Amino acid sequence: MLSESAARAGNRIESIRQAMLESLGDSGRSAFPAIERRVRFASDVQGLWYLRGDMMEALSSLQGEYMARRKMDEISVLFQGALPRSMASRQSRLSA
Repeated sequence: MLSESAARAGNRIESIRQAMLESLGDSGRSAFPAIERRVRFASDVQGLWYLRGDMMEALSSLQGEYMARRKMDEISVLFQGALPRSMASRQSRLSA
């Protein structure tokens, strides 16, 4: 039987995974099946975290960089508290 914290972690991973797949949409899943597969089968939150660059590239080609950045910002918020501090993204002085 899963502990409560393990169940919460699993739910969080699935929420992030779902948000990533939804952001790709049908056209993105058709155009980038390898990215869809990698998102779908990532085994942990770190695996999903490292797919953000690929997601940004795919979304940029589908919807433009501005919309891709907005979607990825929304997805990145979902990772808060789920990653070791050393992996969390930091606010860049360039983007401030």
